[in-house]
Formats: sequence, C-alpha cells, structure tokens
Amino acid sequence: MDTPILISLKNPLVKHIRKLHQGKFRRAQQQFLVEGTHLLQEALATHYPLGVVCSTAAWQARYPHLWQSAIAVAEQTVTVTPEVITAMATTVTPDGVVAIAPQPSSTSATPALPSLGIAVETLQDPGNLGTLIRTAAAADSDGLWLSADSVEMTHPKVLRASAGQWFRLPWSPCPDLLNQINTWQQGGVQVIATEAHGDVPYWAIDWGLPTVILLGNEGAGLSAPVTAVVSHTVTIPMAATVESLNVSIAAAILLFEARRQRLGAVGRE
Repeated sequence: MDTPILISLKNPLVKHIRKLHQGKFRRAQQQFLVEGTHLLQEALATHYPLGVVCSTAAWQARYPHLWQSAIAVAEQTVTVTPEVITAMATTVTPDGVVAIAPQPSSTSATPALPSLGIAVETLQDPGNLGTLIRTAAAADSDGLWLSADSVEMTHPKVLRASAGQWFRLPWSPCPDLLNQINTWQQGGVQVIATEAHGDVPYWAIDWGLPTVILLGNEGAGLSAPVTAVVSHTVTIPMAATVESLNVSIAAAILLFEARRQRLGAVGRE
C-alpha cells in the first residue's frame, strides 16, 4: 500500500514547520529544524532525537539507507511534494529533507574545567557562531559556552554554518559569564581575551595550560567588566590598515596556536 503524499501548503504540519523559522516559536515549542541531508546524517550519527522527518520521494530514492534510518528512529516520517518541502525550508533551494528536533536539554557534556574551551559574550551573527562551532570542533576544543544575550544556538543559519559539528561540539548556556570566569580561574584555567593593540602577541602565551578563549560582540568586543577579570589579553599582529578580524577567524588563529603548541609538546616527550 502506497504511503500518502502530503501536498497541501495549508496542512497543519506545514504551518507548524514554517512557524519554526521564528526564534520566538522555536523557544515556545522547544523545537528547531534540521534541514538538509548532511545535518540529518550528523543528527542520526550522533543519535540526536528526531520528531517528524519530511522528505520528497526523489530524496528518498537518492538516499534510501538514510531514509530507512530516519524511519527507524523518528517519531514520524512524512513524504511531501517538492513544493511543500520548499515551503517548509528556510533555504531558497532545499535538497529534499527537513526534520523537527527537540531543543537540547539544559544538561551538557561540557567539562567543569575545560582543557581548551571557547566562551562568547553577546555574539550576534548566526553565521559567525556556526563557523566558530565548526572551527572549535576542528581544533579539538572540548566545549563552548554561550552568554544569554548571544544569538540563539538553534538558529537555522547556526546549524548550517557549523557543517554538522553543532551535533558534536559540547556546549552550554552561560547566564553569568563573570561568575563562570571566576570558577574557571579558581580551578586553574587561564582565561584569555584578545585586544587590538596589545603588547603580548598570541604565540607568547603558554597554550599548553588549561585555557578558555573569550570572544565578544562583532562590533563592540567584550564588555569592560569581563575584560577586567581575564587572566591575559593577547594581540594578533595585523597590517596597520586593518582594524580587526572576523571573530571566527580570530578564534581559529588562537585555537590552532594552542593545538600547535600542544602537539609540539607531545612530540618532544
């Protein structure tokens, strides 16, 4: 018996998924969207729970094993027309699959005292946050902490820019960044921020120590109270005509310097 295909744009499920484009509705429903083949693959690979998975018949024919995996774990699977999937998706040209997933729980796998962590204050651009997640995962960071006034972690652009690493990098909300910094420092973790014109270049720091890198707002940087309590501030030397770097690029430079020093130390043992 053939499975019915959802064809109506007025269907309640279509309307519900379209409302999940809005942050306010995502928070109210405690749900978010997983869009595209790669993100669905990562969700399945990491055993992230899935609610409803919607896909076109063409997508199912192209990815039969992935579709069967989704059927096995999702609460519901629905076949939809290309027009319906386009209405559901936040992208202009969706590749054929959109899923609803529950918001992550408040518990997290982030360590109490990180070896190499990232903390962000008032980060606003979802693309920057997603790229930062991807970069931190590539540098083998063991966690990310996000201030309450930063961009929403489940924003669709955050997930896309993370290239699937959203499901792999541990992260935690950080309602009180100053208190969290104090906890880290008392536990022997150095907390490092960047400044545009400083005396200490980033490579002069001992990155082999347990470290958290602090990153601030794209325009304003870190707040004065947070900057005042960091363990060290470092600078990334640049050409005089360049005022600053993109926050995710700055993070990449620091994270991979830490990785370089740590791998070098292992090689000398």
